[in-house]
Amino acid sequence: MSDKIHVRPASERRRDFARWATGYTVKLRTVGPDTFAVPPHLFGDVPEELLVGAIVDGRRYRSPLEDEATGTPAPGQVEERVGVPGEPLPPVPASAYPADAVPVPPLPDVEPAAPVAEVTVESASEQHDDQADDDQADGFPCGECPRVFGTERGRDTHRRQAHKEG
Repeated sequence: MSDKIHVRPASERRRDFARWATGYTVKLRTVGPDTFAVPPHLFGDVPEELLVGAIVDGRRYRSPLEDEATGTPAPGQVEERVGVPGEPLPPVPASAYPADAVPVPPLPDVEPAAPVAEVTVESASEQHDDQADDDQADGFPCGECPRVFGTERGRDTHRRQAHKEG
C-alpha cells in the first residue's frame, strides 16, 4: 500500500492544482498523466476548491462547498433514517397512490410444496452395465457419468465436452 494519497483533480482544476503542488519544498510527484501523489500530512493543506470534482484514492471527493452549492445536506445532518437495518420502514400514506390506480389483490395463501423424494445415483460403471441392453428404451446413457440423453448426438456431444481425455 502506498504511503501517498493519489489525487486526480478535475480537468478544469488540474493546472491550479499543479501550481499549488509546486509551491512546496517537499516535491509532490505525479503518478500518472493526471494524478498527483500527495503526502498525507499535506493533504489537509490542499485548498477545498481544488478538490471539488477530484478523484481521491479512487473515489470521488465530496466537498462541503459542492454540497452547499447543490443544497445537499452534509453527512450527519439528515434527520430521517429510512431503511436502517433492524428498523421497519415507515408506512406509505394513501395519498402517495394516484386516485385512478388499480388495486392489486392480495396473494392467495399457498401451502408448502411436498417434500422431494430422495434420488439415488448409481456409479457410472453400474449404470452402464444395467442399461447396456435397453439403450433405445431409456435414451442414450453417457457411460462415464449417470446422465442419460434423448439423442445419440446429444450423448456424443456431451462426451466430447464433459469427458475430454487429457
